[in-house]
Amino acid sequence: MFTGEYRHSVDDKGRIAVPAKFRTQLEDGAVISRWLDACLAIHTRAGWDLLATKVAGLPITDAAARLFQRYVFAGAFEAGLDRQGRVVVPAYLREWAGLHGEAVVVGSRDHAEIWAPPRWDDYRTALESPDELAKALEGLGI
Repeated sequence: MFTGEYRHSVDDKGRIAVPAKFRTQLEDGAVISRWLDACLAIHTRAGWDLLATKVAGLPITDAAARLFQRYVFAGAFEAGLDRQGRVVVPAYLREWAGLHGEAVVVGSRDHAEIWAPPRWDDYRTALESPDELAKALEGLGI
């Protein structure tokens, strides 16, 4: 399970340190892709395969299914951790996510997310509003 919030620098080569507590989960490889809410997702190899299986089961006649498939899979990148526990994020994904100099790595249960700090700060601030949180959770059965 991926939990927590961590701030790391993005070096000139596009390397971002993966939090130490996430590294063992990513030893078999990782896939980085565009994700919802203008962030990047880091999936374990098994998690990515599960997502791919779910998407493969969607009807190809459904425009939303095709949109999601293209959005996530077209820009996806298979990655491994280097000896220092860093992952290289390709320039096109860094640009898309607005990553310049610093990144926030956030645990999100079955995957981790990489956010540009200003985007994460705005998102987190909105999440912390009791009224907004209650409205977002309405109907989820939580």
